[in-house]
Amino acid sequence: MTPEELAIRIAEVADSKLASDVVALEVGDIVGYTDVLVICTARNERQAKAIADEVQVRLKREDGLLPSRIEGLPEARWILLDYLDCILHVFVPETRELYRLEQLWGEAPRLELGLEDAAPRAVGDG
Repeated sequence: MTPEELAIRIAEVADSKLASDVVALEVGDIVGYTDVLVICTARNERQAKAIADEVQVRLKREDGLLPSRIEGLPEARWILLDYLDCILHVFVPETRELYRLEQLWGEAPRLELGLEDAAPRAVGDG
């Protein structure tokens, strides 16, 4: 699986758990530690954990992949799952706004994810 395919797979799983504002940034030409960052928002800490759990379970069961590192699960305001070629960031809204990874990596091209509902979901949707 290429880094781009992995990013799309992770984005699809996150989207299936109603993650919003899902984006993937191709940072391989900018940084040396990964190729793609997938960033998404959860309504709250509970949903953030559910998204991270679903990604872990499905990638392990269906693709035989385990993250090499997991950070932020106890607080669940910013959860990071590191799959080496692709890193998933699951944020609650306030934390995503605070760190602004899309602006930090603004020069990175966005990967077309092809998600059915590409429009951001409102807090009450789902």
